[in-house]
Amino acid sequence: MLKDFKEFALKGNVIDLAVAVVIGAAFGKIVSSLVENIITPLIGLLSGGVDFSGLSYTFLKAEIKYGVFIQSVFDFIIVAFAIFMAIRLMMKFKRKEDPVVEEALPEVEPKEALLIEIRDLLKEGKTL
Repeated sequence: MLKDFKEFALKGNVIDLAVAVVIGAAFGKIVSSLVENIITPLIGLLSGGVDFSGLSYTFLKAEIKYGVFIQSVFDFIIVAFAIFMAIRLMMKFKRKEDPVVEEALPEVEPKEALLIEIRDLLKEGKTL
């Protein structure tokens, strides 16, 4: 059992996943800091300092804090947009670094092309 666990834990996919989780957590901190310390204050200035978290409704003895939910949705939209822009920027740099090189398909002789076409028609059940 220990041998099987060692093989499982040291597979490339598990290690890649572990690295992705650690990097994702670090990236999450960066995005959260960007949103909390830069984007949200700027949006607060533009919107006149609107804060939804104080909105609530009392129903019988329960206080329903719908403003916190609205603020969470608003924060999620900001975080999602910030991640989208960061990934878009990274993909833009990646495209410039790694030009895609298309490999040329091998040339097929006319006889072989005809045989391939006949084979494909026969697979489809069509007659010649």
